[in-house]
Parts: sequence; structure tokens; C-alpha cells
Amino acid sequence: MPKLLVVDDEPSILNLVTSYLKAEGYEVFTASDGLAALKAAKAYKPDIIILDIMLPGLDGLEVLSRLRRESGVYVILLTARTEETDKIVGLSVGADDYVTKPFSPRELTARVKAALRRLQTGAGAGSGKGVLAFRLVTIDLDARRVTVDGSPVELTAIEFDLLAALAENCGRVLTREQLLEKVWGYDYFGDTRVVDVHLGHVRQKLGVDVIATVRGVGYRFEDEAL
Repeated sequence: MPKLLVVDDEPSILNLVTSYLKAEGYEVFTASDGLAALKAAKAYKPDIIILDIMLPGLDGLEVLSRLRRESGVYVILLTARTEETDKIVGLSVGADDYVTKPFSPRELTARVKAALRRLQTGAGAGSGKGVLAFRLVTIDLDARRVTVDGSPVELTAIEFDLLAALAENCGRVLTREQLLEKVWGYDYFGDTRVVDVHLGHVRQKLGVDVIATVRGVGYRFEDEAL
């Protein structure tokens, strides 16, 4: 049974989200402040954390930053609709996705289902078999490992799937919408900026120029296949 941790200091939201998720058969834990969230994450080891940014004590971004020092757990941020900066900063800190308030519980549940499906079955990009070997970058799809010039590169699950999706289509341009479908799922209906932010992380971690931006269209992987 998938385990979810919902973190929000508004009892009405906490109860509503919890009831919807429990109705889907998930085991749901809750926390109403940042410190409690960190303790719950360590104790229960959830598959997904739904994390509000505005929390008493430690805010959601600080909680996320601390989580990322030791965990790759899938995190969906809850943000205020008007706070665009929070969304970008949250993704930069390490969030995998975000939902804006006010939100539909059905939308949030759909996001959770899509994320769990990808996490449990490897249905996202990079779920094929074998190794993608290029002059600079090597991607082991089975072991989910990436090396650059023989040196390992640590990527999150989302970052790996984005890189694999592009590398599997080396030389072809993939739109942001295509990448969303391949990595987050066909039923994703969030913002395409999540692609831009996560690919920015991938570029920084790789340290080599193999992902080209095709202005107004999307991205293309450019490296010489071996």
C-alpha cells in the first residue's frame, strides 16, 4: 500500500486531502508544521510527500531543502496561485511537481496516481533496457546511472527520466508537452515550466553541453553515439 505524507497547517485542507487519498486506498500520514513533517518523513518513509510552502516554524522550502540532503522522495508542493516565485524556487530546491491553491482534490489525486504509477512501474521515460552510450555521456537505463567521461553524476528520478527521454530521441526535438507526457504522465495538466527548471538542474550537474534549447519549441539531446 503506497504511503503518503500530507503537510499543511490548515485543518480543513489537511482533512479534505486526507479523505480523498484514503478513499483511493492509500495509507496517509499528516503533519501541520515543518519540524513535524521532517520527523514524519524520517519515521514513515512515504512514497510521496504533499508539502505546503506556508508552514509555521520551518516553511515548506526549508523542509524540502533538508529533505533533499538525504532523500529523493517524490515531493508535490502546494503553493499560492499568485506566488510565481515560490513555484520556481520550490522546483529549484528539489520539488518534483507543484499544485496551486485553491486546487481541486481530484486534480491532486490524479497527480499522485500518475506519480505512483511512474515510481512503481517505471512507466516514465528511461524505462527501456540497456545502455545509451555517447561520446560524453553514458546512460544505463537498467541501473539508472549516468556518467560523464566516466565520472558518475547524481540525478533525481525526474532528472534521470528527462535526460533519458531526450537521449533516447537523440537529434530529435522534443517539445515541453512531449516531455511532460513521457516523464510526468499523459494525464499531467500542470505548468510546462517544471520541464525548464529540472532540465536546468540536469545541465548544471552534467557539466557538458549536450542539451540544446530550440527556442519556441523544446529541447534536443546532442552527443555523438558510440
